[in-house]
Amino acid sequence: MDKLVEYIAKSLVDHPDAVRVTKREEEDSVVIELTVDPEDTGKVIGKQGRIAKAIRSIVKAASVNDEKKVVVDIL
Repeated sequence: MDKLVEYIAKSLVDHPDAVRVTKREEEDSVVIELTVDPEDTGKVIGKQGRIAKAIRSIVKAASVNDEKKVVVDIL
């Protein structure tokens, strides 16, 4: 899932080399943390959070067969 989030984020931003994705596993979930250049934060979040919500929806759909819940955090 982290590669999917990284691919989507790099497609959206002006500084793709600044995109960092880390994956942290917890008891019942997997947390994917996305960090981008401060200038690109708005592009990843989108107006009223629409792009962030779309990224989360794509990851949720892609992880439907996984046993753990996948959460995407944008830092």
